[in-house]
Amino acid sequence: MYGITWFGGFARKGDFPVNKDLMRTKMEGFHRLTRDERLARVAEIADLTDQEVDQLSWARPIPNEIAEHLIENVIGYFPIPLGVATNFHIDGRDLLVPMAVEETSIIAAASATAKWIRSEGDIRTYSKGNLIIGQIQIPAVKNVVGTTQILRLNREMLINVANACVPGLVARGGGIRDLAIRELPPQSPLDSGATMLVLHVLCDPCDAMGANLINQVCESLKPIIEQLTHERVGLCILSNLVDGKLAAAEVVVRNIDLTLARGIEEATEFARRDPYRAATHNKGVLNGIDPILIATGNDWRAAEAGIHAYAARGGQYRPVTDWRVVGSDLVGKIEIPLAVGTVGGVTTLHPTARVALKMMGVDRAEDLARVCAAVGLVQNLGALRALATVGIVKGHMLLHAANLALAAGAEIHEVAQVRAKLAEILKVEKKINLSRAKEVLEAIRENRNRSL
Repeated sequence: MYGITWFGGFARKGDFPVNKDLMRTKMEGFHRLTRDERLARVAEIADLTDQEVDQLSWARPIPNEIAEHLIENVIGYFPIPLGVATNFHIDGRDLLVPMAVEETSIIAAASATAKWIRSEGDIRTYSKGNLIIGQIQIPAVKNVVGTTQILRLNREMLINVANACVPGLVARGGGIRDLAIRELPPQSPLDSGATMLVLHVLCDPCDAMGANLINQVCESLKPIIEQLTHERVGLCILSNLVDGKLAAAEVVVRNIDLTLARGIEEATEFARRDPYRAATHNKGVLNGIDPILIATGNDWRAAEAGIHAYAARGGQYRPVTDWRVVGSDLVGKIEIPLAVGTVGGVTTLHPTARVALKMMGVDRAEDLARVCAAVGLVQNLGALRALATVGIVKGHMLLHAANLALAAGAEIHEVAQVRAKLAEILKVEKKINLSRAKEVLEAIRENRNRSL
């Protein structure tokens, strides 16, 4: 059904990164640097301008006039930290992966797992199809056979009318490619009793996410379809289940410890059988995908809706990744519907989103979707690796210690001390919490006062 396009390289302006050894050197020990040092290294690797550096450091906040056009009733801002996941080597290229997220450990886990894969395996990505879907609903069809025949006979005319609505997209090489008819019979006594027809308008949006484009096209076809069929048209709206536009990735970890590999395989089987586990399994995948979508100004809510629907397409909610032991290797795969954009909407309007795309060296929507799929798969592997060994709590709590210190009331100059002491406690007691952090802070302050 779909043609597979392997990720042979990014379509980008220039040749980023210019020197893969520069990337590797500059990312070594990245997490131990100060924020200003990290920003300077990212600027050097991604060739950022002073203005772009200011944008990342929030020296240039979003202008109020842009905020007023993005949402309604603007009263302020809610900043989310923007970090960089390191060590990603995808399809033979080094990448900086910008991630906007508030949850502790996500970026650290992604970077650590990517480093493990880099030394022991590979990450490869590809795509299947490039079509998004618009839906035109005929809710209560009086003549199913006749209406279906009319729509099929007028297929070319309807496609031409649709493409005339989006001449700019057609000029860029995109546009409406086909129409498909779906018949939805009544499924319960509560239904109206009438058969519903849905016309799928299949569109290549090029590098746009395409929601506004496809909605416009569907609305324009509504009166023509009503005139042709003498049937009432209901909803005209895009679908976020873009199963004609799939992003996929494969990870291979070679010569892996088989006890660890079997544990990861067993955890995947748990998720495959149990939707309660599958929900948490897939949340871990989205821990990797959502922060990239947020950083690049894409609609992560639409992506999540489509991915969750795709996970349940067989009638039971299942994991979107699969991990299996093949000989001495661990092989993981992901295949998800993902419509993203590198032009238009917030991606174009939000200055930080534009810088994030430049950092990644991505120009095409297809490339961005593939990176998201790869990072989601790597993030999932990191979580399963932790669950199959030391468990998820220890590593998360250690990274969470700084948050506990701040919540306990520590001043900025006290955070490092509290965090270090909590790390010592975690080794012995296996858990830390806010009450413990307050006790540690109080003890540190008492010791300091006695020494004065």
